[in-house]
Amino acid sequence: MFKRILALCFGLTVMNSAAVAGETLDNWRSDSTHIFDAKDVDIADVIWAARPWVIFADSPLDPIFSQQMALLRAGLDVAQDRDVMIIVDTDPSAKSNLRETLHPKGFNWVLIGKDGMVKLRKPFAWDMRELSRVIDKMPIRQQEMSKP
Repeated sequence: MFKRILALCFGLTVMNSAAVAGETLDNWRSDSTHIFDAKDVDIADVIWAARPWVIFADSPLDPIFSQQMALLRAGLDVAQDRDVMIIVDTDPSAKSNLRETLHPKGFNWVLIGKDGMVKLRKPFAWDMRELSRVIDKMPIRQQEMSKP
């Protein structure tokens, strides 16, 4: 149901990553615009390659979640340019590893750096331009931007 709601409301698709280690990263590299379901992602598989942005809600119908997904769709190129892997979890009963580790309450999103550390956490929707500013100040991103 979650995938259908995202597809219908936001024009976005959700990719299930395979349980095999490393396939999550391969799937993301093949199309970084896909949105991954949290229950299918192991953050350890993407360390040093992607910046996971985990968006939590208690339901895919949460109005703040809807707002965030609309903002995301409008600025998807920003996420792609900054190696952001988008992960969503709108099913608290599934008890994904990410939900168990990050302990969100209601709508919440968490930006994880390429080093695997939590960089930012917010309980409200954010424009992709604001997110890009935060990412662009990160030391690893600064190194990426200085490479020819």
